[in-house]
Amino acid sequence: MNNNYYQPPMYPGKPMASGTPNQQTAPTSESIISLEQSYIENILRMNTGKVATFHMSYPDSVEWRDKAFTGVVEEAGRDHIIISDPKTGIWHLLLSIYLNYVEFHEKINYKSPINYNHG
Repeated sequence: MNNNYYQPPMYPGKPMASGTPNQQTAPTSESIISLEQSYIENILRMNTGKVATFHMSYPDSVEWRDKAFTGVVEEAGRDHIIISDPKTGIWHLLLSIYLNYVEFHEKINYKSPINYNHG
């Protein structure tokens, strides 16, 4: 018993679910990725461990207007990408807001969320 020291947070507009979710109702990371494969972070997650060059633009910087970072995709989040450079040992945390495009140095894993077979 917690003697009312902790109360779970309440969020307006969404009823709180009682109990714990079971495996039938809780989405897995695979099902989430399959529903949202076109999002850049999910494409990057499917290609963790591959070498890529990230082309970034920093509009407020005189020195770094355009800069490219090459490294191994380690992690990808909604607003960031983490890469490592095995040659230098340097790790970079890149903010997705500055990302222009990505060049992979090998074939990437990608499964289109659109089904083109209408037969």
